[in-house]
Amino acid sequence: MIRVLIADDHAIVREGLKQILAETPDMVVTGEASDGAEALKKVRENEYDVVVLDITMPGRSGLDVLKDLKAQRPELPVIVLSVHPENQYAVRVLRAGAAGYLTKLRAPEELVTAIREASAGKTYITPLVGEELVQELVRDRGELLHERLSDREFELMLMIASGKAIKEIAHELSLSPKTVSTYHSRLLGKMAMRSDAELTRYVIENGLLD
Repeated sequence: MIRVLIADDHAIVREGLKQILAETPDMVVTGEASDGAEALKKVRENEYDVVVLDITMPGRSGLDVLKDLKAQRPELPVIVLSVHPENQYAVRVLRAGAAGYLTKLRAPEELVTAIREASAGKTYITPLVGEELVQELVRDRGELLHERLSDREFELMLMIASGKAIKEIAHELSLSPKTVSTYHSRLLGKMAMRSDAELTRYVIENGLLD
């Protein structure tokens, strides 16, 4: 049985998370905390297998609480739950020792899986968090994002940035629109971007268009 501590300052959120886990036979919520200080106290006094920690609670910042939890119990996995999108906090909390990062919107579908992964000693990473980690790694190495693209992906990026539509690109490259759409999705993933507007801005800022 996986024993879970839920730390969130909103009672309604705690109840919602408890209901999600109540339907899971191998998990049980054995502790609750409404702020960081209480979470640290509970961890000192009781045994848990996973902590689910809200990053924005009253008092000290969630990141500070996370660091204290890891200093106090390095082996205890902590899943960080947040209203903030992945690109704002995910990399920071993972670097601080979290075993996963979930937005509250994704919690109903992914919390159980995240807790299972964390209790097994793994790190739970959503596709969006994975993209953020790749982008951060690239920045750390000083590599430009487009240097990871294949020749075809790079060509496609430039064509999109010049304002061409998928059907027009497919005709020029003698490819089916479906194939171009596949390249397009792969291109956005490698660039860790979500729209053609972001791609276009990147191309212009890096002087890649004549």
